[in-house]
Amino acid sequence: MRVHLIDGTFELFRAHFSKRPDRPLKAAVGLAGQLITLLHSREEQVTHAAIAFDNPIRSFRNDLFAGYKTDEGVPRELLAQFDAAEEAASALGLTVWSMKQYEADDALATGAKRFRDQVEQVRILTPDKDLGQCLIDERVVQVDVLRKTVTGEQALLGRRGILPRSVPDWLALVGDTADGIPGLPGFGEKSAAALLARYPHLEEVPLDPRLWPSSMRSPDKLAATFKAHLSDALLYRRLATLIEDVPQPQSLEDLRWAGVPRAQFSAFCARYEAPELASRAVRWA
Repeated sequence: MRVHLIDGTFELFRAHFSKRPDRPLKAAVGLAGQLITLLHSREEQVTHAAIAFDNPIRSFRNDLFAGYKTDEGVPRELLAQFDAAEEAASALGLTVWSMKQYEADDALATGAKRFRDQVEQVRILTPDKDLGQCLIDERVVQVDVLRKTVTGEQALLGRRGILPRSVPDWLALVGDTADGIPGLPGFGEKSAAALLARYPHLEEVPLDPRLWPSSMRSPDKLAATFKAHLSDALLYRRLATLIEDVPQPQSLEDLRWAGVPRAQFSAFCARYEAPELASRAVRWA
């Protein structure tokens, strides 16, 4: 048995910026189509699933750092479809986690922790870098539906040069433009990975550059930057560290997906003038 945890915000943005023809509620209707494809995928064989949304985009992290991501720059027509997107997912029979104080990624991290010992595998459907901190062997993996890749713990190590435990520290150093985390000047992916491969967490990194890996370029300069901006890096790590105890009342059995509830989904398709979606659902509850 596997459980699929879906990044609804990512899927909604993907639908909005897709090459599909423009239409009313393009993002929400497109999201529904993407979810139908996933739910009926022979490769994924979905039996238990939940989907998480940022609604609104702001979270408690905005109180910690003024530069953290907001809805600034997000098209108004897309923001107006967040509620409809959750309605689409619910109409397809999915458990919906709507995040307000927290973020969708926190909900996914919480679900991964809660269910990882109850199933053979947890599959987190998102390309977001920060979810890499949740990976455990091949029991908790990330699935990138666009690139059709599956990343487990060893694949992360091979790709990034770090283990899951160091992902928040790595993001603190290199930054994450998607979340508004600036990182520290001069640190790139390779230099940060080399440092954290030896010292997995920021507080373990010595300030003496002579103790840094010899493979790193300009260790004196980077060490000076690290020392001068350590408090910033610790804050950035806190921003990148996902919350694993978001309130979720549903049990694993509550996440069971038995098919699309015909009446509810038909009503959704009628309300948003998308009759073509109903014809794509082949597994009804």
